[in-house]
Amino acid sequence: MLDNCQVFSDANNHASIINGIRSTSATRHIFTHNDVSDLAKKLEAAPVGAPKIIVFESVYSMDGDIAPLSEIVALAERHNALTYLDEVHAVGMYGPRGAGIAAELGIASRIDIIQGTMAKAVGVIGGYITGSAPLIDAIRSFCTGFIFTTALPPAVVAACQASIEHLKVSDTERHTLLTKSGLLRQKLQEACIPVMSCSETHILPVPIGDAVKCTQAAKHLADTYGIYIQPINSPTVAQGTERFRLNITPCHTDIHIQELVVALQNTFKKLDIPFLSSRRGEEATITLK
Repeated sequence: MLDNCQVFSDANNHASIINGIRSTSATRHIFTHNDVSDLAKKLEAAPVGAPKIIVFESVYSMDGDIAPLSEIVALAERHNALTYLDEVHAVGMYGPRGAGIAAELGIASRIDIIQGTMAKAVGVIGGYITGSAPLIDAIRSFCTGFIFTTALPPAVVAACQASIEHLKVSDTERHTLLTKSGLLRQKLQEACIPVMSCSETHILPVPIGDAVKCTQAAKHLADTYGIYIQPINSPTVAQGTERFRLNITPCHTDIHIQELVVALQNTFKKLDIPFLSSRRGEEATITLK
């Protein structure tokens, strides 16, 4: 659809985004994660008259960090580049009415395409993109992935609509989620269970650093405590950065948090996974204030 299109993709973009870009004939440029200076250099080096698209996420799912949205959008405007923002880990959880990080920053109208999901916070299945009417019409007309697929069943669409309408008027779930995420982060720190310093959202990545131990720890938590945590190993993340990714929900209680922290303490000790300090999480009980 765009001849000689140049796509600029954040190095930490989700695998589905990477596969989507690879399926096109566009020239791909990978910029260092959240590095606006590196992105600027790559934009300046690209052909002046070529169409350009910057593809990035608001909340990154493996590290829990947030992109410098305002800086990237300003850079795109200077270079006449389109912006494609993935908000799947922010929709429903951040911004006014749960509209996402871009809306929270007041710059959603300056982004050309925003991608969201009906899973995660919305709690159903499916996804969407939004943008100007001409741009969306062009995608409908040329996107084979959309043309040769099947629409969601009416019952699923109705469930999506009901959930979205609720999240647009209720802040209760968002407030509870962020409050409980903060409490979990605090209790993990008190227990000397590390959370990667890059995390600034509800996504709490706990580094394990070993694929075998990560898998063993997940199995031990499930078998011994009835707690399921997905082990995140290579190739999802780089070797040596294997981790758990903790995501609390508004429905989890303070008791659930206590049980999780104690289970993680005991599992770390059993498998000799490093704690934050030499204290090694001796306390078997965490007191919730």
